[in-house]
Amino acid sequence: MNTDKLIFQTIPQVTIATNTFINTPIILKYEDINLIEIIKEAELGFTTQIPIYHSDGTYLAKVVGTRMFATEEGKKAGIIVDKLKGVSVCKMGTQTLFEIYHQEGDSFKTQAELYTPDGCFVKCSDSPNLGLIDMNGQSIKVGGIHMSNCTLNDFKIGLWLKKDGSASLGVNI
Repeated sequence: MNTDKLIFQTIPQVTIATNTFINTPIILKYEDINLIEIIKEAELGFTTQIPIYHSDGTYLAKVVGTRMFATEEGKKAGIIVDKLKGVSVCKMGTQTLFEIYHQEGDSFKTQAELYTPDGCFVKCSDSPNLGLIDMNGQSIKVGGIHMSNCTLNDFKIGLWLKKDGSASLGVNI
């Protein structure tokens, strides 16, 4: 997942690829798995929580805001979380799975190749037919829909992807 701008405020509001999600606790869901959700932490206020899965379904790590934590399964698989100047990196062997670039204030930029527990790949790409978020961070692309500068307010789920390729925007169930 690559976003040029991910900004948190004192209310549950997140901006991803120029699109703003307000009071939407689940930003991205695949089937029954929350891939990007907003949580409230005493220390951080509102922030994101993102699970990192291997393509075989192993739950490797959890990202909470700008922090990454290897799961027990991840530790057994050899996950390494490095905290470098301005960036945190989650690797398995030589493969980088997730990067968080720390920016001014509470904003940060993330890059990841997200897998779901059943091995589906949620990809960011500049390819017109493959990406969820375009590489320049200006739109979210789902099928033939390009979302840019949109606001989704007071939904339970912002974007819900299904295994059959269908997607729903702004879901309240």
